[in-house]
Amino acid sequence: MKKSTSEKNSFAKDCYELLRRVPQGYVTTYKDLALALNSKAFRAVGQIMKKNPYAPEVPCHRVVCSNGNLGGFVHGKEAKKKLLEKEGLSFQKEKILNFDKHKFLFPIQKKN
Repeated sequence: MKKSTSEKNSFAKDCYELLRRVPQGYVTTYKDLALALNSKAFRAVGQIMKKNPYAPEVPCHRVVCSNGNLGGFVHGKEAKKKLLEKEGLSFQKEKILNFDKHKFLFPIQKKN
């Protein structure tokens, strides 16, 4: 069953609001954002970040792959890497060094 436009917009809005909580020097993953919203729509989170109209207030550059790799970015991976380096993260090629140390953990969300 397809979701209505208002449901999709609500999910996007919730993603953006949650992402605003991730401070400089930390990252989250597409999967963790989805799970914090009680969803398994990991790829949908990626598409929402790709269309983020609120950057840089909603820091979509802080969303990375679950393995610590950069993932995509509308301005290219090199731009994403530079933004994260300015926030104190280091890399080996496209992978964040000490990924677990820089991973922001959301409070556990319980389903209603």
